[in-house]
Amino acid sequence: MNFPYRIFTDPSADLSPEIIAEQEISFVPMHYSIGGETRDIAGLEQPEVLKRFYDGQRGGDLTQTSQISPQVYIDLFRPLLLEGQSVLYLSLSSGLSGTYQSACMAAEELNQLHPSARLACVDSLSATAGMGLLLEAAAENRAAGMSLEENAAWLEENRLRVCHWFVVEDLMYLKRGGRVSSATAVVGTALNIKPVLTIAEDGTLATIGKIRGSKAALKQLVSYYEQTSPGGQGERIIVIHADNPAGADFLEAELKQRNPACRLTRVALSPIIGAHTGPDMCAFVHFGRRTLD
Repeated sequence: MNFPYRIFTDPSADLSPEIIAEQEISFVPMHYSIGGETRDIAGLEQPEVLKRFYDGQRGGDLTQTSQISPQVYIDLFRPLLLEGQSVLYLSLSSGLSGTYQSACMAAEELNQLHPSARLACVDSLSATAGMGLLLEAAAENRAAGMSLEENAAWLEENRLRVCHWFVVEDLMYLKRGGRVSSATAVVGTALNIKPVLTIAEDGTLATIGKIRGSKAALKQLVSYYEQTSPGGQGERIIVIHADNPAGADFLEAELKQRNPACRLTRVALSPIIGAHTGPDMCAFVHFGRRTLD
C-alpha cells in the first residue's frame, strides 16, 4: 500500500499483528537480555519466545533492556528521508525511558542535514497497549487523509486520554527498577499485596492502590474503568497480559459485561516492558479520563 508517510514506533508498544501488517507500522530495533542471553527485537515476539521469556523470569533469570541511542534512529531514518519518504515516530513515554530524548536528538541532526525532510517525533506519555491505541488512531488518521503534521498534533492533543490500569504479581521487579522501595517489596510480597498502577499525566509510573490478592486487584482495575470510561458503541479496549491468560480472561469477561458493545482485543506484553514488570502482569487500556476522582 502506498501511504503518504511511514509510521514508526519501538518494541515497547503492543498491538495486534493484524494492525501492524495492514497499516504497515514499523519498529525501531531494540534488544533485551534474559539470563545473560541478548535478543534483538524489531516488532512482536512469537508466542513461544514470550512463553520462554516469562518462564525464565519465573525460574530466576534476570532481565534487562537498553535505551535506543540517537545513532540507531539516524541509521534507520536517514536512508528513508534521502529517498524522499516522511516519518512519524511515536515513542515510549519520556517518563519511563530516555528513548524520546534520543529520538529528538537524532531528529535535530537529521533536520539540519536534510532541511527538506519531514520527520516528527511524538512522546506518547504511554506504554505497551496504550501506545497501541495511539498507533491505531494514527493509522486511521493517516488513512482519512490527515497530514503528518496534523497527525502528530492530534497525537499530542489526545495522548492523555489513554487510560492504563494494571497490576503486577511480583513486586521485586518494580524494586529492581527503583519503582518501589526494598521494604515495600519485601513486606508486600510477604502479605500478598498487589500494587495497582497507572501511568500518570507526566508519563511516569504511579501506584494508585495496594490490594491483597490478585483477584481483588483485578476487580479494582475494573472499578477504575467504571469511573473513567465514557463507554459507548464500539469503544476500543485492549487487554494485555504477561503469560497470564486466566487473568486476561477475567478482565475480558468483566469489561464485556460492563460494555457489551465494546471492541475488545487481547495482546501479549512485550519483553521490553515485561522485563520490568515480571510475569503474570495484567492490564487493560482504553480512551477516557486518565485521572481518578
